[in-house]
Amino acid sequence: MLDFSKAREAYNDYLVSRQITKEPRGLYEPVNYIMNLGGKHIRATFLMMAHGLFDSQTTEIVKQSAYAIELFHNFSLVHDDIMDEADTRRGKPSVHSKYNINSGILSGDAMQILVYEEFLKIKDADKRFQILSLFTQTAKEVCEGQQYDIDFETRDDVSIEDYLLMIKLKTAVLLASALQIGAILAGASTADAEHLYDFGINIGMSFQIQDDLLDTYGEQASVGKMIGGDIQQNKKTILYLKALEHLGELESDFLSLYESDLDIKEKLPKVIAMMDSCHTKEKITLMKEDYLAKALAALNKVNAPFAEGKKALQDLAIYIIERSK
Repeated sequence: MLDFSKAREAYNDYLVSRQITKEPRGLYEPVNYIMNLGGKHIRATFLMMAHGLFDSQTTEIVKQSAYAIELFHNFSLVHDDIMDEADTRRGKPSVHSKYNINSGILSGDAMQILVYEEFLKIKDADKRFQILSLFTQTAKEVCEGQQYDIDFETRDDVSIEDYLLMIKLKTAVLLASALQIGAILAGASTADAEHLYDFGINIGMSFQIQDDLLDTYGEQASVGKMIGGDIQQNKKTILYLKALEHLGELESDFLSLYESDLDIKEKLPKVIAMMDSCHTKEKITLMKEDYLAKALAALNKVNAPFAEGKKALQDLAIYIIERSK
């Protein structure tokens, strides 16, 4: 059984061995750069822990698959940073800032192709087909989620249901597929693999809602980034949408404030005061906790031979949802 620290350590040790030395250097050096830029490697770790529920041996193909999932996640970050014109990633220059935009686009494209190269190494034909089918669907959904996120910037009719669909596609499905891939590699039953997928979906939803909460209500020293970034960019977060749902006659005042160009030091406390007037934080916290409860209920349905691993997954899920940064 792998707990979080052991799974993460095993993945980090494996990552060291996966430096790409092929030519052309200009294509692969940015790949090595983003893959070794840090991060918690949550998706890779979840994949390995899900596998460990059914098989005590962490084989090479499990590590390769975890690496593949991280390749795709980091590919999405490279292209997101280009679209967002973000100069930094994890406190360091983003790929397109360190190299150039063309390198960011092309190296990102190569990363997505390399994912398939890793999954094609799976020798069991049935498992390979299941995983490639699942990943292809997931990759498409992540792109759909990103497009919804872009569309929301210019839409005035975004609903809470729209937003929840967007974060499910953009964030939750990749986490869920990582867990299901780990289960498939271990030979888990279809039912158990699907329960782990449901666990991942609900954890991903709760995780993103917590991110929204931290962006507005977190403490900068703990979160490690500017508080109120979403508000400064006028993003239609779950907090914004829930506030609109309950502000009533104050809705127009809230919209004027939210869309204003006030400095964030002046804008943030005013937005928070209006959100607090209709208990937005409390309502969204309950939504976050509801998704966490659904996740743990799905995990509880998993019938795994190494059941102690379920406790490790449960503890990790609670940790990443209740985090303060």
